[in-house]
Amino acid sequence: MMLQMTPEVHPKLRPIDVRPIQHDGQSFLLLVDPLHLSDEMITVPAQWGPLLLLCDGSRDLRALQASLLVRFGLRASLTDLAQIISIFDQALLLDNQRATEALNQTLERYRQAPHRPPALAGRSYPADGDALQAMLRRYVDESVPADVPQANARGIISPHIDYQRGGAVCAAVWARVREVVRRAELVIILGTDHMDAETSLTLTRQHYATPWGVLPTDRDVVDALAEAVGEAAAFRAELHHRTEHSVELAVVWLHYIRGTDLPPCRLVPVLCGSFARFVEGSADPATDETFRQAVAVLKPLVDDGRALVVAAADLAHVGPAFGGQPVGLMERAHLKAADDALLAHICTGDADGFFDAIRRVGDRNNVCGLPPIYLMLRLLPGTQGEVVAYDRCPADANGTSLVSICGVTIS
Repeated sequence: MMLQMTPEVHPKLRPIDVRPIQHDGQSFLLLVDPLHLSDEMITVPAQWGPLLLLCDGSRDLRALQASLLVRFGLRASLTDLAQIISIFDQALLLDNQRATEALNQTLERYRQAPHRPPALAGRSYPADGDALQAMLRRYVDESVPADVPQANARGIISPHIDYQRGGAVCAAVWARVREVVRRAELVIILGTDHMDAETSLTLTRQHYATPWGVLPTDRDVVDALAEAVGEAAAFRAELHHRTEHSVELAVVWLHYIRGTDLPPCRLVPVLCGSFARFVEGSADPATDETFRQAVAVLKPLVDDGRALVVAAADLAHVGPAFGGQPVGLMERAHLKAADDALLAHICTGDADGFFDAIRRVGDRNNVCGLPPIYLMLRLLPGTQGEVVAYDRCPADANGTSLVSICGVTIS
């Protein structure tokens, strides 16, 4: 049923993903809600993209109509605008009371469930445990060198890119630490929160499931973290855990390498929000109170050898797919040099040097693994790392956009 929109309404879009698509030779924009509050998929003609930019809550329908005409030469009647905004509202894409109620209901269902179901099973990897095991075993068989496994690793970097592109690198690093994983009591997984630009760290008390069963979240550690950084801040964006892929992809590898013959190890899944406020401003993450408190809680668990730290993180995102220029041979060389410099800081446990190298260039390579890698280095300062694998993965059909990834062990 079409909802009624009066001219006085001030529509504001929630954070959504906007993806250009083609259909029958025409250009459209696909609007996707990262939180999936609604199953509706909305497409709008590409020429109406400016309307999405203008729906920031500062304009009523008449002001939207005027701005579209004056700034973009687009004519729209109030009736047409009301219909479009009503469609957005029906799909829960607007930041309003209806969406807030839906978010609260979805969060409550998430918390009341026995565990977090694997969001990507059947989409990014097989939902069947036997099929998934065969796929990961193939990556290991094809990718792992005959080196002696590391038995004293305290942390690793594992890519959070899809297995189709990053499986070989994941296999190399996880197989290298097999002994550590199988004896670990606790695994702290720090993943990039791709949906958040405000919250430093986001926790959940929910357990994580894989196609082989459930890995329990250590709620005592989560409670201690929440008390240290503040309950409200720690769980403000908890629903992001429901669909965020970074932690999930690492949990699947963890469960595969550990196997089902041992009792499941406990998890502390943490999503790490954007570092834009540090990169673009003068604030220093080394003095950030949230990180200081988190390190104070987690570091003793790491220091006594009970916990393995996993940074579920990619490196650079460059090229047209990420708003940059096409990547050619020279740009590839520059990217490799920049990544080598970051890896050098990582392999000496130099959190400050790692962050400063990114801030000096304004994070021009879009290192989306910056927050989890930085926090891992704060937990493991001055340690020695080894780059087990590195790759640059295609990110568009033309091969002009790349995502660089690495597998690193830290002892």
